[in-house]
Amino acid sequence: MGDTQDNVADMVFKMQKFSWVDYIVFIFMLAISAFVGVYWGFFKKQTTQNDYLLGGRNMKVLPVSMSLVASFISGITLLGSPTEVYMYGTQYSYIIIGIFLMSIFMTQIYLPVFHELKMTSNYEYLSLRFDNKVRLFGSMLFVFAMIGWLPIVIYVPALAFNQVTGVNIHIITPIVCLVCIFYTSAGGLQAVVWTDVIQITVMLGAMALVAVKGTLDIGGFGVVWQRNMESGRIEAPNWDLNPTARHTIWNLVIGGVIYWLQANAVNQTMVQRYLALPTLRGAKWSVFLFCIGISILYCFCLYCGLLIYARFYDCDPLQTKLAKAKDQLLPLLVMDVLGDFPGLPGVFLAGIFSAALSSLSTSLNSMSAVVLEDFYKPFFKRKLSDRQTSWLLRVVVIIIGILCLALTFIVEKLGTILQLTMTLEAITMGPQLGVFTMGILMPWVDGMAALIGGITGLVSMAWWCLSAQLAIASGHITHPHKPLSVDGCVYNHTLDFNNMETVERVEVSPILHVSYMWYTLSGCVITMCIGMSIAGVSKALGKAYVPPAPKLLAPQIRKLFRDPPHPKEEPFICAYKCHKDKQHHNSRSISMKPIHGNTQDTN
Repeated sequence: MGDTQDNVADMVFKMQKFSWVDYIVFIFMLAISAFVGVYWGFFKKQTTQNDYLLGGRNMKVLPVSMSLVASFISGITLLGSPTEVYMYGTQYSYIIIGIFLMSIFMTQIYLPVFHELKMTSNYEYLSLRFDNKVRLFGSMLFVFAMIGWLPIVIYVPALAFNQVTGVNIHIITPIVCLVCIFYTSAGGLQAVVWTDVIQITVMLGAMALVAVKGTLDIGGFGVVWQRNMESGRIEAPNWDLNPTARHTIWNLVIGGVIYWLQANAVNQTMVQRYLALPTLRGAKWSVFLFCIGISILYCFCLYCGLLIYARFYDCDPLQTKLAKAKDQLLPLLVMDVLGDFPGLPGVFLAGIFSAALSSLSTSLNSMSAVVLEDFYKPFFKRKLSDRQTSWLLRVVVIIIGILCLALTFIVEKLGTILQLTMTLEAITMGPQLGVFTMGILMPWVDGMAALIGGITGLVSMAWWCLSAQLAIASGHITHPHKPLSVDGCVYNHTLDFNNMETVERVEVSPILHVSYMWYTLSGCVITMCIGMSIAGVSKALGKAYVPPAPKLLAPQIRKLFRDPPHPKEEPFICAYKCHKDKQHHNSRSISMKPIHGNTQDTN
């Protein structure tokens, strides 16, 4: 027993080929990120809130699009997607269809409303459309979602670093996080976007390097395809209508559209970058470029999953304990493929950490915007100077960053990351999407109905998602994976059957077996159904109905508001635009004419 364990330990040690050249490459990446923060924070002073949070609303389409891709593709995607293919096959790849369908809904319905109002926080829309209570509800959902998500984002690349170097996770994590907190707090959105541009380049280069070199080492694309076909990993669309099926074409496309819509159309981290572009036309182009970029990176990630199986098809590293966790499979492949070339593993690891840094920096910057716009300004009358505002934004970045760093100690107990992340997001983001959708598409829904609908959706999804995740963690719900083998292992190993606990089968509610891909859609639908029902009851009881200003509705709904204009529209629009003129006095003056329902959007 001792000898076999030593042999496995020897294999693990041999796979940890991280050289001093790799460390230099890795440190150089961190240094570049820090330098960008220094440049935008000290040499290019961010003099106003508008500069710090929105880059002066004068950003360019291409860097913003690259930033959007970089911040959305976190280490969760880079490590979780290959693991998904290795364990369950390629069915998940059909979610790319949902990504492109999402772009249609976003550019035609949600983005025109947010961009035209020239907001800093998209939750400001909820107070304009409903009231401050709904705004506070939406912004709190965002903050809690980010605090739950960011520790996972931080933990995942540290897991990869541990696999290739053996360095303790809790040593490298604080170092990298402190660099990110520094350049985010110093440089604002400009620093975030330009570090993202550098980081997405490193990410693409790292994944392409692994894909090309790994394919050549195995014997070519034909070998990769053949081994995965024989194991059943390359799959045609699953047309099963059963909602409990983990992945089908239905839940990946329909559920995927809603998942990507909440992540891209109403999430402050993404919307803030779209609002930093000067024109709606440019913002729409950035959505299109985002979809292309995200799809390319997804294809690289999914192909790397096929590579992992083709390389370890007859010696599963999970069963032999060569990899300590499922999400260390890609780093294991990298060290196997690139370990003999000093510097290349460093490039890959820099790519993984780049994904995490871009997601973390964007989220911290967005959370500082939410704290200022949604937690301070609506409830405190004291007006802050530019200097005080700058300090408040930076302090928020530092505090939230340190809090998320501390929570990484909990994340390591949670298991596989991809499904877990999407499940936890659905608790808050489904109801949030429902509230925004009611505001934009349903003018008869008022603030009370939206708030009750949102709270109901939140409570329902919290019970559903957490109960399902608990059942999975305890082994009461299992998902069979594709076949794995250890018959071809060339090193000694021991399968530890003593630690394989026999889980007593317990009957759980059928609803808990429903695929996690339906969660976000379910939260959205529950929220909207309750909200519409409350609004209908209010109308039946004779409650006065005051339609919202057309500018707060989707362009397709505004046709319902033709002349004569809404009685409250002119003073509302005037007051709102006067406020924006005063807040952004350096920007181009905005027309004070009343806006009628038949006004056409301009790009």
